[in-house]
Amino acid sequence: MDRVIEKVKKEEKMVIERSKMSVENLSAWFGDKQALFNINIELFENKVTAIIGPSGCGKSTFIRNLNRLHETISGAKVSGKVYLDGRDIFDHNCCDVVTLRRRVGMVFQKPTPFPTMTIYENVAAGIKLYGKKPKGKLDQIVEQILKQAALWDEVKDVLYKPGPSLSGGQQQRLCIARALAIEPEVILLDEPCSALDPISTAKIEELIHKLKQNYTIIIVTHNMQQAARVADYTAFFLLGEMIEFEVTSKIFTAPQDKRTEDYVTGRFG
Repeated sequence: MDRVIEKVKKEEKMVIERSKMSVENLSAWFGDKQALFNINIELFENKVTAIIGPSGCGKSTFIRNLNRLHETISGAKVSGKVYLDGRDIFDHNCCDVVTLRRRVGMVFQKPTPFPTMTIYENVAAGIKLYGKKPKGKLDQIVEQILKQAALWDEVKDVLYKPGPSLSGGQQQRLCIARALAIEPEVILLDEPCSALDPISTAKIEELIHKLKQNYTIIIVTHNMQQAARVADYTAFFLLGEMIEFEVTSKIFTAPQDKRTEDYVTGRFG
């Protein structure tokens, strides 16, 4: 099933967006506490979708369901459907969890380079794990991925230093490189810049703009200015519900729901 969504009146032209992931009536629980309520959203191919909302509104829980990380938590439950290229990821006949998490990679809020591995080994680990290494070309592939993550020029002379020896912003780009190494189709970014300085944040945002040419990106962010800068589409979550989903410019200039307007104008959050 190839889900194609039509979006009208974008620069007076008909624009056709292909849905990479489609979420239908997704609800999630931690034990008896419900965290998400009937989420329905299309996540478009080669676009950046930002998930915004106040702390505790379900943003991170939502994206953790997109590669089934939510179910790793004791007592966690989920209902509804999440389609990846038209196939439900909760259907065990679709794909196994390992394959799913290769196709839908995750980068977490806190940079998590493998502490006992060098910069080189952090990137090479994923390549080796998934058997994508053409014989004798590992060095070239690691270099290519580090260039793709806009990190090569900064680390090419220190490749065999420990990953944690890098600055926070460099560590986060190393984690993005590690995610790219397993050849994903979708990249989930869970507040990737929340602990970074403005210069490092700008580099991550520039990287996101480049990566969307080849990947579908979903970013959770508490920074509305960041959502406005990097996202093509934005979804506003509140108390576990998705209140509004639209083209980013509309969310910030002409929201349809009063709660969205109150949040993006700083009246709460």
